[in-house]
Amino acid sequence: MIKGIRLFNNFTNSQSQILFFRNFSTKADKLKASHYVKTRGSCKSISIVGLPNIGKSTFFNALTSSNAAMAANFPFCTIDPNIGKVFVPDERLDYISDLLKTKSKIGVQLEFVDVAGLIKGAAEGEGLGNKFLGNIRQTSLICHLVRCFEDKGITHVSDEIDPIRDIETIETELILADLQSLEKMLTEGKKKQSNPELQMKFDLVKRISESLHKGIPARDVEITEIEWPIFHALHLLTSKPTIYTCNVAEGDAATGNKYTDQVREYSKSKGLEIEPVVISAKIESELANMEGNEETKKEFLQLYGLENNGLSKVINGAYKLLGLQSYYTASSNECHAWTFKAGWTAPKAAGVIHSDFEKGFIKCDTISYNDFIECKGDDKIAKEKGKQRSEGKTYIVNDGDVLFFKFN
Repeated sequence: MIKGIRLFNNFTNSQSQILFFRNFSTKADKLKASHYVKTRGSCKSISIVGLPNIGKSTFFNALTSSNAAMAANFPFCTIDPNIGKVFVPDERLDYISDLLKTKSKIGVQLEFVDVAGLIKGAAEGEGLGNKFLGNIRQTSLICHLVRCFEDKGITHVSDEIDPIRDIETIETELILADLQSLEKMLTEGKKKQSNPELQMKFDLVKRISESLHKGIPARDVEITEIEWPIFHALHLLTSKPTIYTCNVAEGDAATGNKYTDQVREYSKSKGLEIEPVVISAKIESELANMEGNEETKKEFLQLYGLENNGLSKVINGAYKLLGLQSYYTASSNECHAWTFKAGWTAPKAAGVIHSDFEKGFIKCDTISYNDFIECKGDDKIAKEKGKQRSEGKTYIVNDGDVLFFKFN
């Protein structure tokens, strides 16, 4: 390494910088961009994407327990994206709240965006494609809803059910849109290769473009840590983590069907982290709008051979794909779940509550969720058993930690 630095003495400043950036980007460990997207990417919202007439608006309505989206048998019935906040199902939060008999309970939320149906040619503006692709670009994750049901009363844009063709139609449009955005950068980059940072950007853009031409999404391109900020600033559609959600008829909700099997195999071949989720948007919609207690809803699900609703799997799958975890603050007054990224230190996690918590952080009392339950939420018992610790600024918060912050 020292020899490498001394070699720079034989070059001009600009040449030395170029050599450094090239050496770093070629020899540093490379990981798939999806790793950095998950560990360092933003967590804005989740776009529900798919072809027209696949049940997206019905699915969105069920997610948000509302009728905000206009569920109609007509392409482009959703023009402006519907946006809704959805609570993340959290059994730990429920258990802590019940244990302490808290007056209030506040869970974490994810934002879902119902984007209008895309069609072939969207990247060229077909079917208001540019507007819809722009809506997707503003989100952090794609929930790709796929039609896996047959119903002659609901038209299909291609007149026949073929989930893999439908998936590839959407993903091809996303790739084409990304290639268009990179094309201008490649043209400009050829003129400015003397600047080391622009040279690195040009090399990265060229590498991504070559992968896209092969049908490989940007998230699967290998990059170095130093390239991540450049990659992130590109805002590529195919850089976003994706979860496939198969919308089936009510009778297939518990077992799936031949179409869901195809999607599962396709997802496996692409190496997606989360397995496709099978749901019936009709069942989920009825369940979301059903009056009655949890026992009534459970009995309703059992009629279709289901133990739990499918929406929870979608929400929790999205939460995991975004690299999100939860810690808790708990008292007899309020139990609150807070979202943070894996690997965050205690001060940074405290900043989720308020920036003053991060700036004035002193220490935090920490106990794991399992130990908290074992000690029945009693601080005195936890301290006597040595389960509760006092941690400083370098402590890495774990998923499920119950924390009490002390700050100036």
